[in-house]
Amino acid sequence: MKIFITGIGTEIGKTVCSAILVQHFKADYWKPVQSGDLHNTDSNKIKNWTDSPFCYPETYRLQLAASPHQSAREENVHIKLDDFRLPDTENILIVEGAGGLMVPLSDNRFMIDLVETLNLPAALVIRNYLGCINHSLLSIMALQQRNIPLEYLILNGEFPEDTERVICSFIEKDTKIIRIPEIGQPDRQTITTAAKALTITNL
Repeated sequence: MKIFITGIGTEIGKTVCSAILVQHFKADYWKPVQSGDLHNTDSNKIKNWTDSPFCYPETYRLQLAASPHQSAREENVHIKLDDFRLPDTENILIVEGAGGLMVPLSDNRFMIDLVETLNLPAALVIRNYLGCINHSLLSIMALQQRNIPLEYLILNGEFPEDTERVICSFIEKDTKIIRIPEIGQPDRQTITTAAKALTITNL
């Protein structure tokens, strides 16, 4: 299994959810684009929080903590989809994107284009906030329009019943649901505990 972890926006917990899945499945990990925070990358967090067999190096490592297309422009770099090579592994692979599906990699290529190029099913991370229903349904529609399978819907934290019901009514019946508990301070212990308790359900 290879899966692309994306989200309905920025700072909704993709890396924490990725870490829990890495630990649960004993999976490898790959972050294709790291934009900013090179002193503490998402790959470093995965290494610190999990027993991941392997973290593959990023294709692009950019200094500025901004949208990848802006960070790349600052360094006179042009991100090209042809530069990305899916790691060759027999192990389960968790691939984590940057931000949401419409985050630009260049002026005319977006994160969803990378998902499509890599030919991977998606896992969509959702966090509850005012507006999350709109952002969730738009993200699900974008995947459907590209015929990208939504393998998992990841509900990160607590959700009002009405919010969860509307979002889950919009997904296909074969999409599985993962519920991640609220994790205040991620570390190896909290990630391991959440990974052991992880349940995957259908609608």
